[in-house]
Amino acid sequence: MASLNVGNLGEYLREQRRTAQLSLRQLADAAGVSNPYLSQIERGLRKPSAEVLQQVAKALRISAETLYVRAGILDEREREELETRAVILADPSINERQKSVLLQIYDSFRRENGFEVAPDTGGEFHGAADAESRIDADAESGAGGANGAGPDARGPRTAGGSDADPQAN
Repeated sequence: MASLNVGNLGEYLREQRRTAQLSLRQLADAAGVSNPYLSQIERGLRKPSAEVLQQVAKALRISAETLYVRAGILDEREREELETRAVILADPSINERQKSVLLQIYDSFRRENGFEVAPDTGGEFHGAADAESRIDADAESGAGGANGAGPDARGPRTAGGSDADPQAN
């Protein structure tokens, strides 16, 4: 069987599997794919679907987007944008309104630099001055998270983002 042009996906997967100290069989079991199929992917004989890559990435605890890029499914710039958005949305130290404003600022800068912006990123936004005025308006009105309380309503937070008393450690 001839090798497919899937970049260096197979080599990368093998390297990640070895770094995770997993056998081919262990990774196949964890990802829910057959051992022979995973072996063929590693040898460049099969091009896996995005779903299979996502399962393998989850089992290896690595970014699925990185595998998508290596398999030619996703463009590198698209991956970077998706990862940036995912990090912002996953940050527990900022509330949903702040995440939304931050994503709007990010989109504004991308547009300013000539990049396309994802269509589902919210309403029209006119730069950092607009974000600052929105934040100021929300602060004056007392708007905050889902319960209407501002970020200080929970008390001080540690550098790790927890509400725990930093002196209790």
